[in-house]
Order: sequence, then structure tokens, then C-alpha cells
Amino acid sequence: MKVLLISANTETINLRPLPLGLARVAAAAAQAAHEVVLVNLMFEGDVRAALQDRIDEFRPDVIGVSVRNIDDQNMADPRFFLPAVREVVAECRRALPAPVIVGGAGYSIFPEGALRYLVADIGVQGEGESVFPALLERLAHGSSVDDLPGVYLPERVPARRSFLRNLDGLPLPEAAQWIPLPPAGCDLWVPVQTRRGCPLDCSYCSTPAIEGRSLRRHSPEVIVAWLARLARAGYRHFNFVDNTFNLPPYYAEALCRGIIDAALDIEWWCIIYPKWVDRALVGRMARAGCRQISLGFESGAGSILRSLNKRFSPAEVKAVSEMFREAGIERRGFLLLGAPGETRETVEESLAFADSLQLDYLKVTVGLRIYPHTALAETALAEGLIQAEDDLLFPRFYLAPALREWLPERVAAYQAARPWAV
Repeated sequence: MKVLLISANTETINLRPLPLGLARVAAAAAQAAHEVVLVNLMFEGDVRAALQDRIDEFRPDVIGVSVRNIDDQNMADPRFFLPAVREVVAECRRALPAPVIVGGAGYSIFPEGALRYLVADIGVQGEGESVFPALLERLAHGSSVDDLPGVYLPERVPARRSFLRNLDGLPLPEAAQWIPLPPAGCDLWVPVQTRRGCPLDCSYCSTPAIEGRSLRRHSPEVIVAWLARLARAGYRHFNFVDNTFNLPPYYAEALCRGIIDAALDIEWWCIIYPKWVDRALVGRMARAGCRQISLGFESGAGSILRSLNKRFSPAEVKAVSEMFREAGIERRGFLLLGAPGETRETVEESLAFADSLQLDYLKVTVGLRIYPHTALAETALAEGLIQAEDDLLFPRFYLAPALREWLPERVAAYQAARPWAV
């Protein structure tokens, strides 16, 4: 079949992201002998004209639309991104009577609500590399898709979804398939995912809905070989999008050793869980090209860390941060204020703790986005902040009731006095 895949995201927020997930689905569909064209709307000035031109030129049998983000998670002034995606779906329908399939990380959190809102024909929750080619095969032969895991229809919810255990069996996309030549003045960071799933169960996190709880990994050798091919194609800057680069530690060490042994001249950044880190790992990361880490410690108060179901203490955060400082690796920290149990005292404790770390950059977020099937959603329901029938597709936030008036002003004052805090 002729398959047009569209990355609908045009939001940059912190960086200009590239559609790695969609590119991997495209590679899997191409491996299954389908003819695939990928369109990234991030680099298209006139979205409607770009869609019309590609559809007229290619005349696809099936159109897939990837949904990366639902909103910007900003409680003060939330931006809901799906109206633009719905217009992409509508534009595809106006241009061609082909089935429109939606998927992606954002879609996978709200598979029923997003499918209904976007008015698409089919939705694929979670990993599409195996399900999407199977779905295309069924559509090509006019067969039923009812038994395919993770496949949603407007009036059907699947009984199960699939999680791929052997990630090495999946094709990795080559540079020309999904990485554009950057516009002048735009430095692209190429995303790399080595692991999927997270068993840590942070109270507010949507990762289990997207990737599941079971941690599954590519072998380090496969990732290093892929990085080498991308480096030979001229790309030097990478961001590891794994939720926790250092878990498990032995895997992170093996990956760094592979990069060092291959003498890859690359630079990269990653997300660090502030526990289970030692100086040997930090040193290997620096020698392998790590130049920046994101340190998601979220709070400097032990009671709030326990409320968020974090497995680390403020003392461990400080020790890990210091190791990276000594190694000359830039540290970007993240505070998440307003969780259940938060008080003025714990907020002040967190702000003072963040100051003590002397970070290069600090992002302070007020209020927690409520995602379905999380402990935070259960708390919000028990406290009457949401109702069981509420559609959380539309942004809802938790902020400790006693802090609703005081906290935004306190954070604004804190940020105003610190140019590195936003």
C-alpha cells in the first residue's frame, strides 16, 4: 500500500523536536514492503498547501497522523494542541477519501477521547512498529481489524495492547528518511531512544500509558552502530529521550563504553534520575560526549518526594548534581510545585534547595497536569477536584488548594531574582 505518514507537531516548546517514533513506524512499514512517504509539518510554512501538494502527488491509500503532545502542561495559561491536529485530519479528508489513522505518544494517553475529538477512522495506542504493518495488511485485504492489539475504532475498545520485547528486531530509520537539512540558524538535536517503559510509578507520570511499566532495551551495540551511521551522515548533536538514562546503571555504562570505543565525535544530553549514579558512570558519560543533563528532582522536600513516589532523597540529588558539576557537565534542573501535601514550608524548602545546587538552568512549574490512571488522578478524584466522568483529554491540573493564590506569585518573585530560573 501507499502510506502517507504525517508528523502533525509544530510546537517547539523547549526545542525543535524530530519525529523519531513516526520515523520508526515508517521504517517498519517500508520493511513490510509498503511504499511510505513521511511529512514533517514542523518545517512546512503553509500546512494546508503542504498537505494538499503531498496528497495530490502521492495519492496514498492510507494516511497516518502522529500526535506528539496534547497540551503544553502550563496551568496558568494552558494551550491545547489538538485543534490544529484535528484540522490536519480534516484537510486530509477533504483532499482524499482514504482512511486516516492516528497514533503517537500523546494519542496513546487518551486513545478513546483523542480518536473521538480528532474524528479519525482508526487509532493505534502504543508501539506501532508491529501493529501498524499488520493493520495495513488487513486494510489492503479488506479484513477485520477487531483482534489487533491497541487498535481503536470509534465504537470499539481493544481488549489488549502489545509491548514489543525484542527492540533489536525493529528497524532503525536512516537519516535521510526523517532528519531534514536544518534551516539557517537552526541547530537540530537528533533524538535517540534506547529503552522503553518505566517501572518507577511516579504519581503523576503518563509514561506507563505510552510505553508500559516493563523496561525493555536495545542492545548497546545496536544503538552505537546506529549513532555511527548518523554521525557519518553529518549529525553530531543528539538527545537521549529515555525517561531515565542511568537506569539500569550497567546499561548506561555499557552504552557509554561503546560510544567511547567507537570514537564517535558526538555531543549529547540526557535525563538523569538522581539516584544510582557514581563518579565512574559520570566520567564515562563525559568521555562519551555528554555535555548536559536534565535533573528531574521535582522537589527539595522529603515529604513531597514521598508523595510523588520518588525513590530518592534531597541528599542524593545534591550528591548526584555535584558529581556532574565536577565533571563539567551542564545541569538543568526541574521543580514541580503544588503536589498533594505541598505547603508554604515545603515550597520554601524546595526553592532554597534548588538555590543550593547552583544549577545552570532551573525550570519551575506550578501545578501538575492530571493524567488518567495515575495516583495523582485518584487523589484529585478523592478530593473532588475532578469527577469520574471528566474527560482529562482537556487539560486539568492539581494544585494544593491552600496554595492556589500564593504559589504563583511566590514563584514569579523567585524567578525574577534569578536569571537562570524560568
